[in-house]
Amino acid sequence: MRTVFAETATGLLDEDPLAAVVLAEISADMFGKAAARHPDRVLNVGIREQLMVSVGGGLALAGMRPIVHTYAPFLVERAYEQVKLDLGHQGVHAVLVSIGASYDAARAGRTHQAPEDVALMDSVPGFSVVVPGHPAEVGPLLRGAFGRLDGGSAYLRLSTEANVAARPVSASLQAVRSGRRAVVVAVGPVLDAVLAAVADLDVTVAYATTVRPFDASGLRSLEGGSGAVVLVEPYLAGTSAHEVASALASRPHRLLSLGVPRGELRRYGTPAEHASFHGLDAAGIRRSVTRFLGLT
Repeated sequence: MRTVFAETATGLLDEDPLAAVVLAEISADMFGKAAARHPDRVLNVGIREQLMVSVGGGLALAGMRPIVHTYAPFLVERAYEQVKLDLGHQGVHAVLVSIGASYDAARAGRTHQAPEDVALMDSVPGFSVVVPGHPAEVGPLLRGAFGRLDGGSAYLRLSTEANVAARPVSASLQAVRSGRRAVVVAVGPVLDAVLAAVADLDVTVAYATTVRPFDASGLRSLEGGSGAVVLVEPYLAGTSAHEVASALASRPHRLLSLGVPRGELRRYGTPAEHASFHGLDAAGIRRSVTRFLGLT
């Protein structure tokens, strides 16, 4: 995903004289050729993430279209005040692109983990949030975020974890399979694990890459009166629970929110080991879904 992002952002720099990329050392080597061609529009501020976001805000206020990029905890958590004030409060157009996801860099410890990032971005008005599940989805999603016609900003969350196959990019929930007992919403790279978990269950599986704005009408259509929704997000559990509740406010329903729990896992390990611990692998998702549906 990171490679496709750099290639797509470089293409935007070549195509659009208003495009700019702002970095804080991370991925600077991937923009070396682009910086040689566009030295005034590829800016590396060093290890100063708050400054990076503020520079992006200044460029946006000057009429540029900045793409701001680094690891998720440094981009969203460390620079949250600048995201809130220099981008959100100013109402400018910028694209924030993170790598690292919730625990891709688990071997680097808690400093490089950010399961809370989407919940934080959800609190900043005017931001869309997109979570690709495959490298081939990154290019269209980045171009869509960059070209937002309403002038709002976007947060693009990249991961080393990915589904085996790409899906058509859409802002709507995509029905991958149909069933009657529940609808399971799988966000980005957790789709394959969800499909494996519910392979023999009578449930609908819906795939989401755009989580803000949330496709409320799509959920109502897919829910079909079953009254049961399972939300599987690769970040903080329950991040989109309020969106589901709002979408189904006029209907009796129950919700199971799966994701990274609030309790901190004080371990290193691999992304796969973290997913297993949090119940986000196929076996863990299956246990949770069957228990929720009363099948165990």
